[in-house]
Amino acid sequence: MKSRTPPGHERPGTTRTARAGEEDMSIQDWTRGGDGISYQHCASCGALWYFERGFCPACGIPEPTTLQASGRGVVHARTLVTRAPTEELRAHGPYLIVLIDADEGFRLMAHADRTLQIGDRARARFTSLAGRKIPYFGPE
Repeated sequence: MKSRTPPGHERPGTTRTARAGEEDMSIQDWTRGGDGISYQHCASCGALWYFERGFCPACGIPEPTTLQASGRGVVHARTLVTRAPTEELRAHGPYLIVLIDADEGFRLMAHADRTLQIGDRARARFTSLAGRKIPYFGPE
């Protein structure tokens, strides 16, 4: 049985899915070098989450569906880091870390433009920080 996008989160022409354990090359994710954010959905209980797993963390059913996120959301929380934890990051400080409530219904932590405030709409782009590709949110 094929899972579908959670109700209310359909995006014509942009929704892509893959079952856990399958490699769908059309789904972009920054953790695999792509310019995108992916998330997972359980067809059984409807749970949504950001970190990739081979099972649903809410009900334990195997093989969740991986979906492509839009990269848009709302700033839920923000903190300005003035004392970076590593030498590599000290060169970039101070920098803003935000929690983003993604339009699709999950929450993620990321770096962001220092002008973003709680409640602002934001959109991800991808950049390099300390030698690693990361999502970086700016005003929408």
